[in-house]
Amino acid sequence: MIGIDDPLVLTAYLGAILMAALGLIYGLVRRNAARDEVTPEDRLWALDEKKVDDEI
Repeated sequence: MIGIDDPLVLTAYLGAILMAALGLIYGLVRRNAARDEVTPEDRLWALDEKKVDDEI
């Protein structure tokens, strides 16, 4: 069967291809699930980072 005599090796190859396909599908489904909300804490952190970068 397609040059692979051992059924366990064939199973491993098919499993790897199946997991890659499932990962791709999962990524496409969940790509916009997270919200991009900027909290006041995030703003303060960004201002502190900018201040530190400007000092360097």
